[in-house]
Amino acid sequence: MKSGKLGINTICTHVGEVEDTQFKGAVSPLFMSSSYAYEAVAVKRYPRYFNTPNQEALSKKIARLEKCDAALIFGSGMAAISTTMLAFLHKGDHVVLPQTLYGGTYNFVVEEFHKFGIEYSFAKGFSEKDFSKEMQSNTKVIFIETPSNPLMRITDLAMISKLAKQHGVVTMIDNTFASPVNQTPADFGIDIIIHSATKYMGGHSDILAGAVAASEAHIKIIWNLAKNLGGSLSDYTVWLLERSMKTMVLRVKAQNKNAKKLATWLAQHPLVAKVYYPGLKNHPDYKLAKKQMKGFTGMLSFELKEAVDVDGFLKALKIIKPSMSLAGVESTILSPAKTSHALLSVEERKRQNISDGLLRFSLGIEESEDIITDIEEAFQKVSKLKKA
Repeated sequence: MKSGKLGINTICTHVGEVEDTQFKGAVSPLFMSSSYAYEAVAVKRYPRYFNTPNQEALSKKIARLEKCDAALIFGSGMAAISTTMLAFLHKGDHVVLPQTLYGGTYNFVVEEFHKFGIEYSFAKGFSEKDFSKEMQSNTKVIFIETPSNPLMRITDLAMISKLAKQHGVVTMIDNTFASPVNQTPADFGIDIIIHSATKYMGGHSDILAGAVAASEAHIKIIWNLAKNLGGSLSDYTVWLLERSMKTMVLRVKAQNKNAKKLATWLAQHPLVAKVYYPGLKNHPDYKLAKKQMKGFTGMLSFELKEAVDVDGFLKALKIIKPSMSLAGVESTILSPAKTSHALLSVEERKRQNISDGLLRFSLGIEESEDIITDIEEAFQKVSKLKKA
């Protein structure tokens, strides 16, 4: 069988394994060495150069999943984002980004770019007109995030790719919320795909990692900076990430299914003001999501009506964990205003429609009936307390 014809589950399971030549073990051996020989070797290996045996092997799996030539693994999603942006943006350059971004990315741009003399603009919407309006003669990068965090807006990948090619700029996407299971941006001409591998790739809420996939030429540019910034990942965590990725497709498909059921149920609930999920037909980007995504993700957000005590509701949950991150096998929920977007000003959160009543939900792999029951019982408890 030709390796290029492998299915995604087979890629997750087998591509990027380190062969155990000594004992023929079923899983990759772990090479913990931080020091390797430099004479009479084909490759001079060093952890900070992103080329230890485990780093190099797992990069192949990530590259194959994203249909790219090469990949790099970082110590966190923000290490991947910041290194990649700075590799392509220099003093006097300009980048266009969407207004709705992960809070960490937004904070990095507005707090750090001025130190490097890098300019930036935020597209006010998601249309070609919105992005075109922000393009300048010194624009070098268009950075997008789709689905967006936390309102699940969808950006047209083919449109962004076409616009970038017209202006001769590089495109980057944070593909974390979709994962390679639900979306492969390279199919639409996006140049560089970035992940917080902590999320769906890791999937068990126990590791921190980032990843970047792109062409060999683009990866070389990123690597030239990355080796100096030192954001590589420890080999033990690389090994854990490879193990986790073997079940990524199974987990993500189960999470997709749960998210669709929950979104449909929440949309009918009297205590819920609005549900943000691209798999619902009333979502403004439903048709676009259906066109460019293989699945609608296991993420959604919903806004509680003003009468609901948000903190009381979260405390009343029994199975679902109010927790900072996302994409684990367990269902988690958080208030973006208090966590992922807490560094934004009140005015900026208002501009992005991030209210205090907005909750971001990451579906786990539990039975959907149990998730729904947990939420309904929490709603009932809050309602009873209010009446009392």
